[in-house]
Amino acid sequence: MIKGLSGLHKDLFLYLLILPGVLYFIIFKYVPMWGIVISFQDYSPYMGVWKSPWVGLEHFITLFNNPDFFILFRNTMMISLMNIVFYFPMPIILALMLNELRVERYKRVIQSVVYLPHFLSWVIISGISFLLLSQSGGIINMLLVQLGLQPFDFLTNPSVFWQLLTVQSIWKETGWGTIIFLAAMAGVDPQLHEAARMDGAGRLRQIWHVTLPGIRHVMVTLLILRLGSIMDVGFEQVFLMMNSAVSDVADVFETYVYRNGIQQGQFSYSTAVGLFKSVIGLIMVIGANKLAKRYGEEGLY
Repeated sequence: MIKGLSGLHKDLFLYLLILPGVLYFIIFKYVPMWGIVISFQDYSPYMGVWKSPWVGLEHFITLFNNPDFFILFRNTMMISLMNIVFYFPMPIILALMLNELRVERYKRVIQSVVYLPHFLSWVIISGISFLLLSQSGGIINMLLVQLGLQPFDFLTNPSVFWQLLTVQSIWKETGWGTIIFLAAMAGVDPQLHEAARMDGAGRLRQIWHVTLPGIRHVMVTLLILRLGSIMDVGFEQVFLMMNSAVSDVADVFETYVYRNGIQQGQFSYSTAVGLFKSVIGLIMVIGANKLAKRYGEEGLY
């Protein structure tokens, strides 16, 4: 016991350093979890959690029997999968390109430029999208007309809505996502690169055989975490870009929860939808972690 207390005193400042993060997760992540109980109740704000009647799995059955369930599930999964396939590799590619720059001044300038979109809100991103892509006065369509081409319907065309969201995510978050990968690349042993050069490896072969294997564990970890949020596609982005013409491909669980939970006051039902999303995310994390360990990676735990 005394030995444990002496160890605590020795590392006191380290514990104080992590204390704000621990408190954040306890207060804002773990404590609110007790609220999921209302997904099994017919919750009424006037009766409270303790007096609201218990209905069991009724809300989940209603969700699965809803004719819109398949559409919501399809749209959510397709948007997430497109982000994983097209957005997830982009920070890695950009980090590799930045890592190859040898002039530090240019590297810092480029990093600042590509980080900037991350600090813009989705309201601004959506506004820029409308200015660029509007069929009537959008800059891109005006250029197409000047070139003798027909204007293209970007914003109300269901066939390109998922691609539009993916391009927005890539432009906004790719630069910010490079921070972790650049830090991981800085930890790769320089002697490995030197040995590869002595063996006659060029820059591309060094990237393929030294840099990428050196950051593979980071890529796997971030991919597992991304799969854990596969049912979260970003309410604000979808809500701002959605219109009646693309509602069939734009309506996702988050917009559905907004309509039912906020606008219609169906708190128990919307909580059940949120719990369903969380269970799917948990299953994806556990499955991806086991798969990663099977192929020799460390995984999350």
